[in-house]
Amino acid sequence: MTHLTHIPAPDGIAPAPAYSHVVMGSGRLIAVSGQLALDEKGELVGTGDPLAQARQVFENLRRCLAAAGASFEDVVKVTYFVTDVAHMPAVRRARDEFLDPARLPAASAVQVAALMAPGFLMEIEALAVAAE
Repeated sequence: MTHLTHIPAPDGIAPAPAYSHVVMGSGRLIAVSGQLALDEKGELVGTGDPLAQARQVFENLRRCLAAAGASFEDVVKVTYFVTDVAHMPAVRRARDEFLDPARLPAASAVQVAALMAPGFLMEIEALAVAAE
């Protein structure tokens, strides 16, 4: 039995196709800083390619979660920062390779003017609640 409960659409709230409106859990809170499309050498992966960058970002999130003894199954909230909302289909495609599309976390997407350096198309942060 999972330690998380997903409520895709509370009463009176329209269902969302790309996230759960509410995710509840009990356990250890894990905050993962926004991750960029950097490889282990600190080099940008996927210049100009939103899907390649999204895949690298989700892989970095996976590694950070694993270091904390957690996985994507423990993620309750993600925040997407994108330089263009047109990148969101690529972000969702990559997300669905790492997360169960039937149990998506709560989410927010924000278009920003820029990220920490030219070339970065997105940054994604996550909150997880891992079982104790």
